[in-house]
Amino acid sequence: MGRGLKQWWWKGLGLFVLLVLAIGAYPAWRHLHPVSAADGWAYKVFADKIPMVSALAMDERVGLYLSQEFTSQRGKILLRKPNGEMSEVLTGLSKPDGLVMFNGSLIVGQEGGALPLLLDQSGNVQKLFDADSIEGVATDGRLLYAIEDRKQDGRLFSYDPQTAEVKVLREGLVQGEGIAACTDGAIYYTEKTHGLVKRWNPDGNDSVVASGLNAPGYVECSSDGLWITEDATHGARLLLLGADGKLLTVLTHLRSAQTIIELETGHYLLSEQGRGRILDVFRSPSA
Repeated sequence: MGRGLKQWWWKGLGLFVLLVLAIGAYPAWRHLHPVSAADGWAYKVFADKIPMVSALAMDERVGLYLSQEFTSQRGKILLRKPNGEMSEVLTGLSKPDGLVMFNGSLIVGQEGGALPLLLDQSGNVQKLFDADSIEGVATDGRLLYAIEDRKQDGRLFSYDPQTAEVKVLREGLVQGEGIAACTDGAIYYTEKTHGLVKRWNPDGNDSVVASGLNAPGYVECSSDGLWITEDATHGARLLLLGADGKLLTVLTHLRSAQTIIELETGHYLLSEQGRGRILDVFRSPSA
């Protein structure tokens, strides 16, 4: 091999090695990149080392309920007391992925198959109605709402605890995940596969309020607007849809963002399943 040919061979080898290193470095960069906050917002870690953390629900009397979304009856509901102490309150669940407080009781949805919506009142667990792969749950204070995470035939339900009446509000949904019932009567839900957030309308013509999202998961009404989380493994965002229809990216570089709940105006808790933690999200003092 001539000298010139050898030089080209070594240069080619060097470029190949650099290419391999670059390809390997990109997944590592995505995995390790810290969460970034928009101007006027900040965050800190509220709790960590919680594998498969998913749903959140605050009970002002006792503390924060949170779910661990394990499959095959390994899922759990934990209670985190104000002093940080954690205890199990409900076990034997299959992908518990939706929590909401209702009249002092905890409502629990399970995504792991044909399983009922549950009501847990101080350890006394009742089955409310049967469904298949319930993901998100919500309430307007009078009715309960639940959505199924199914590939093509998911349903959106309302349930009246007073009469035990179940209504199918929408069917044929594709990976319905989150649902929010707002104080103004509006109901929003997500279709993860299509990257959509929709507002439910009684006439059947649901309106799209956000599109082109990366695996939208949960939605939550608040005094700041409509929150939307992205359940993407890498590069997920926390989004805020304002009354003006503008979509603000509040946090970026999340990993499998899940539930967001409001503690007070401008102050929230967000579960980040990919890092096994809960974030405290708030408006920064300069906002």
